[in-house]
Amino acid sequence: MSDSGGTPAPPGRRLDQWLWFARLVKTRSLAARLCAAGVVTLNGVAVRKPNHLVRVGDCVAAPQGGFRRTLEVLALGARRGPASEARLLYLDAAAPVRLADLSPAWEPLLAEADPED
Repeated sequence: MSDSGGTPAPPGRRLDQWLWFARLVKTRSLAARLCAAGVVTLNGVAVRKPNHLVRVGDCVAAPQGGFRRTLEVLALGARRGPASEARLLYLDAAAPVRLADLSPAWEPLLAEADPED
């Protein structure tokens, strides 16, 4: 008897698979490597295993390009479809944050060197 007698667990999807379905990464193996490196967080906790389950309502933060995106999971998806379909899987919970400033820091040319001179 494998029935635990309780209600069934809410459905979930592997984190690496969801990242791929949502088109945050180009390949599923890249999603698995990001999870293993600990750069993906689920509900504020770093995830180290790509088979961690994602459920509707979870908050996922992952790097995408030069930004870190924080997303709320709206749906789990059934396949990696077109971008318009992938966009329905999540909602941006916060504005993307730049990971590294690629442009060099600059100072205005006409700034005062020392105001006490």
